[in-house]
Amino acid sequence: MRFTARTMALIYFAMAIVFIYFAVRYADETVWNFLTIFLAVIATLDIVTGIRYLRLHYKLKKIKKG
Repeated sequence: MRFTARTMALIYFAMAIVFIYFAVRYADETVWNFLTIFLAVIATLDIVTGIRYLRLHYKLKKIKKG
């Protein structure tokens, strides 16, 4: 099954939201613990990857349009 670039972007954005949610839940007393920072870094990478997929989607759409 093939996914479009837009679908992959939405999946990565959804995963980023989940990781941000867990990072906020695990930040008990301070934000500066390993698990919170680790989840925030993963969420950041997911957001960046989602943006790259969106850019690819619009680039392919522009090429396809002519």
